[in-house]
Amino acid sequence: MPIQYPKPLQQGDLIGVTAPSSGVENSLHVLLSKAKEQVEAKGYSVVIGETAWTQKKGRSGEKEQRAKELMDFLEDDRITAIIPPWGGSFSMEILPLLDWEKLKSIPPKWILGYSDISTFLFVYTTITGNASAHGTSFTELSAPEWDMVTSKWTEVLETPKGGVVIQHSSDSYQSSWDQVYKNPATGFYFDSKTEWRNLNGQTKAEFSGRLLGGCLSTLRVLIGTPYDQVNDYISTYAEEGVVWYLESVGLDAANIYRSLWQMKQAGWFKHANGILIGRASRYTDNNDFTLEDALVDSFAEDGIPVLYNVDIGHAPPQNVLVNGAYSRVVYNDSKGSIEMNFI
Repeated sequence: MPIQYPKPLQQGDLIGVTAPSSGVENSLHVLLSKAKEQVEAKGYSVVIGETAWTQKKGRSGEKEQRAKELMDFLEDDRITAIIPPWGGSFSMEILPLLDWEKLKSIPPKWILGYSDISTFLFVYTTITGNASAHGTSFTELSAPEWDMVTSKWTEVLETPKGGVVIQHSSDSYQSSWDQVYKNPATGFYFDSKTEWRNLNGQTKAEFSGRLLGGCLSTLRVLIGTPYDQVNDYISTYAEEGVVWYLESVGLDAANIYRSLWQMKQAGWFKHANGILIGRASRYTDNNDFTLEDALVDSFAEDGIPVLYNVDIGHAPPQNVLVNGAYSRVVYNDSKGSIEMNFI
């Protein structure tokens, strides 16, 4: 079956901001206000839901409220795209409360986000066959100027079915969020040179397949639940094979390996043509057991290319990767490109 792509975003379209995981505490409401100004200055309209403005015990509201507002936005014909304020920890709570049969029957809608939002994006795509976009959060659009990598979100969401988007690795990335926390709504602070790496040490690599992935730290909770429909999805929508992309936050090398091991035992990587691993954020080695060790122990026997330190996730900037899009990845001497075909 073909992947279903949402209607392209256009100038004047309405973007909905809802918080299915964490909301924004009072002291950081400036991020929502500034992001709304910046996005509207680009020619779009923005509506911010009630959940985005509240935060208690790691949640924007009760799970019923979060699920209802998300469903309302998904069913609202006036809204073309949904961009949550940021991630969080507990979006899995809303999954049993969503009307999945309804979501299969209504037109797909662009949803853009990462971190804990990727839990919903991943399930949305694997259950419905609708494409979704892993990339910048709404509050990150509060910057006075968007860098070249982050700003690609508009091109991706404006691309129609059958279209092609090509993205490239960044020149530099942000290694710490300290300056962002001290100076909210001023943008990212890039301080480190970007260097994608190839696990086998070769200077070139090329592979292709359907993109699928998200935040390793949250996706692992899906395994063994009714919301793990990965193998059915792959057999239905990704006969060409899968390009997996995964990133992590707050996981050390051992926990990254444990998570990848669990996914592998669940059969997620059986049809993998290649792996993209984002820059690990808030990461530590386990004595002499490193990230590279975790990746070798997970994938070396499979003989598939593995690129890591890729522009994905919690160490911005990040490429916008569309779950379901047919992709071609080219790596050449620490740099890379990702071509996405909306077919």
